[in-house]
Amino acid sequence: MDLRKLKTLIDLVSESNVSELEITEADGKVRIVKAGAQPVVYTQALQAAPMQAAAPAAVAAPAAAPAAAEAPVETGHIVKSPMVGTFYRSSSPGAKAFAEVGDTVKAGQPVCIIEAMKIMNEIEADKDGVVSKILVENGQPVEYGQPLFIIE
Repeated sequence: MDLRKLKTLIDLVSESNVSELEITEADGKVRIVKAGAQPVVYTQALQAAPMQAAAPAAVAAPAAAPAAAEAPVETGHIVKSPMVGTFYRSSSPGAKAFAEVGDTVKAGQPVCIIEAMKIMNEIEADKDGVVSKILVENGQPVEYGQPLFIIE
């Protein structure tokens, strides 16, 4: 990708409310993520030509970010994801969920699993209380620091 074009994209992300932008072209893939005040750029060279539908989907995703920023602020203690991965409420598809809304949990008690790189990581409650809200759907990808549960 041309450096002038990359600089323009970085400036665009810096000056806008967009927190993440991913663009795929024939010569590579660029992902710009705004972390604090400065954007961080990830690039990847591609060996095969990308599909044409990938670029419009990547551009449409940041449009949903402002709507999430306007969501009401939750009260209570928030259990956040310590890693990037896939969120699961139980140890296997047919098993009982670790925690349901209304369940009393103790600090150190498993409340979910996050699968990262084919490794199942049990996530434990870091505070005693009652689960008042589950913020993530089963099987949904999660990011580092993303709120998972609210404990009152």
